[in-house]
Amino acid sequence: MITVHLKPKKEESLLRFHPWVFSGAIQHINGKPTEGELVDALDNQGNFLATGHYQIGSIAVRVLSFEKVDIDNNYWQQKISQAYTVRRELGLINPPYNNTYRLIHGEGDSLPGLIADVYDDTAVFQAHSVGMHLSRQAIAEAIVAVVPAVKNVYYKSETTLPFNAPIEPEDGYLIGKAGNAFKAMENGLEFKVDWLKGQKTGFFVDQRENRALLEKYSKGKKVLNMFCYTGGFSVYSLRGGAELVHSVDSSAKAIELTDSNVAINFPDAKNHVSFAEDAFKFLNDKREEYDLIVLDPPAFAKHREAVRNALKGYKRLNRKALEQIKPNSILFTFSCSQVINKDQFRLAVFSAAAEAKRNVRILHQLTQSADHPINIYHPEGEYLKGLVLFVE
Repeated sequence: MITVHLKPKKEESLLRFHPWVFSGAIQHINGKPTEGELVDALDNQGNFLATGHYQIGSIAVRVLSFEKVDIDNNYWQQKISQAYTVRRELGLINPPYNNTYRLIHGEGDSLPGLIADVYDDTAVFQAHSVGMHLSRQAIAEAIVAVVPAVKNVYYKSETTLPFNAPIEPEDGYLIGKAGNAFKAMENGLEFKVDWLKGQKTGFFVDQRENRALLEKYSKGKKVLNMFCYTGGFSVYSLRGGAELVHSVDSSAKAIELTDSNVAINFPDAKNHVSFAEDAFKFLNDKREEYDLIVLDPPAFAKHREAVRNALKGYKRLNRKALEQIKPNSILFTFSCSQVINKDQFRLAVFSAAAEAKRNVRILHQLTQSADHPINIYHPEGEYLKGLVLFVE
């Protein structure tokens, strides 16, 4: 086994069970690891600390275990079984009412670099590290062995793996093959999911609990769902009794998907209208007097160099919504940028409210759904931040 030796005192984060070894913490490496290879991390006295996947970049090792174990088929089955138990305890495995959930959430399930979502009898997973890519077949087999309902496993990592890695990943089925009608049930609502060409694994499962909360606020409201993508918030609003729902996304394909999901659940709905349009242009045109607005934009910052501009973007977007929304109304606003922390996002929204000259109360502080757990030793995993505001 190739060994990675840390500088003095750089073992402290691993002793606190943080799952990453940064390149700057490394004193020397015994051997020449290839990207994705298993390595042992040792302190400067040669004591074992952890085993993980080696990778090129600022994060040099993603930890798989803080104990000496073999990373074999038994390992994958044991870790995935632990993750499955959590979802079962959450009550998410409840077909036909709910058959959609995140099975594996990277560091949150002590499997850094691995994401897997289940849609009925199909699991869709993504590798975010070369190590997970190299183990893809063993992972797929472990998922099928652990999860009784899963018969098909689709691998979707062409866009998630490091661009400079010496590999050529291909998306495709590793086990089985699903039919052409990809549908998922979430809290009794049906959604069309496109894991072949859609974003992420095809559906944003992380907003499930926030969509359910929105439903409770929707009765009799005129709702605007910005950046609607699959129309999840729109469908929940309609079930909640919204008077009117407008869905907006710059992508015509997203609007087509939203309209399809609305039609599946509410085929006779006359109170839903969708717009393929830029968010800021739509808000500037002020089509309606809304008393509930949802702002769920894509990540404005994917790396730390973009934080400053991202915060300006969040402030601008929220200011525009706060200027438009009716008095005594509700604003759901989110950031899914991992490099933006809760305090930064809240300050951006605070600044927007001050500039819009609106008095605002915080009703709820939101995060990702429970099947996207946060490893207590890895607070960076709390990527989704949300606020529900009452706007006077």
